[in-house]
Amino acid sequence: MSQPVLGILTLYLNDRKVLEERHIYERMITEGRKLGLDVYVFTPADVHAGNGMIHALHYSPEQRKWFRRWRSFPNVIFDRCRIQKSARFRQLVSFRSRYRKLLFLNRPLRNKWTIHKVLHDRREFRQHLPETQLIHGLQDVQRMLARHQTVYLKPINGTGGRGILRVSRRQLLPGIYEIQGRNQSRNIIKPRRVTLSQIGGYLSSWNMRGNYVVQEGIQIELPNGRVHDYRMLVQKNGFGEWEVTGCVGRMGPMHSVTSNLHGGGRAIPMDRLLDKWIPDVQKREEVMQEAYRLGVEIPRFLESQYEALCELALDLAIDRNGRILLLEVNPKPSREVFSQIGDHVSYRKSIVRPLEYALWLYKQKKKSRLDSTDSAAL
Repeated sequence: MSQPVLGILTLYLNDRKVLEERHIYERMITEGRKLGLDVYVFTPADVHAGNGMIHALHYSPEQRKWFRRWRSFPNVIFDRCRIQKSARFRQLVSFRSRYRKLLFLNRPLRNKWTIHKVLHDRREFRQHLPETQLIHGLQDVQRMLARHQTVYLKPINGTGGRGILRVSRRQLLPGIYEIQGRNQSRNIIKPRRVTLSQIGGYLSSWNMRGNYVVQEGIQIELPNGRVHDYRMLVQKNGFGEWEVTGCVGRMGPMHSVTSNLHGGGRAIPMDRLLDKWIPDVQKREEVMQEAYRLGVEIPRFLESQYEALCELALDLAIDRNGRILLLEVNPKPSREVFSQIGDHVSYRKSIVRPLEYALWLYKQKKKSRLDSTDSAAL
């Protein structure tokens, strides 16, 4: 009996066909074998629409080598494609539309602004959302600055901390604001002091109208001056149910407004980082329980509003009073936070759970088809 086949859909990073998460795919292919799941990797560029075949990428754990083989379309597709400004991404959009009826573990999630609005409509989530507004013009930034000491300007489709700016009022210098952040290449932008009237000129080249949100800044600077937050990975398990795989603290490098690992941030166990932030033991325990509860409820709700999902990363901020705030939702999360802190159990779970869920989903669909056939025969 042939094994079920999982195709991991991704995008090449450049025209040299470099894969961003090659080492993760190697682990997934290896772990898939143990589960009785045949796993290969492909991109839209590898699909030959004429004969319905894919020039797929395979990995041999024994030889530790990658090779190609022509394959039929997989039974299930795991979409790991992140947004790019490239012809490759346009090709992906076309692929998703053309092969929409195939069985996907996950579908594209909406942008940051849309997700914020959907969650904000639910009273139980509203208290966990920082005030956020889509930028239509400079006046939106000015209004938020009038209400908050610090605001963040974020691209609605950004990932990895790219293009994020922080604007803060200088308490000891009335009328002066400090802007700093990261450009689209994740390079740190050094702090720059401006007046309110100069902010518009500074932001004019960033093309923010309709493409950025302005968000209330949460005080998350540690005594050492570095910002911190928490990355929670939530995944479907082998029974099709949402579970928190793990949650890890992240501390940004000096002079950074973000904590992303790709931008030089460092992963720290959640309990250790929270211990420095909230001294009261009972309060810390309550915060962690609430964070894990939210971690399951938010993906459940988002999946009920949109199409299929199988994993999400939630970026959480926790203020000094223990209030938990959802900074953003990432539908294509990385897994290296667990390996950085030496949590090998959670790291393996993060790799295996999508495979276990793929097997469960395949069996459910197969059973549904058999039931339908039996009913038709009666």
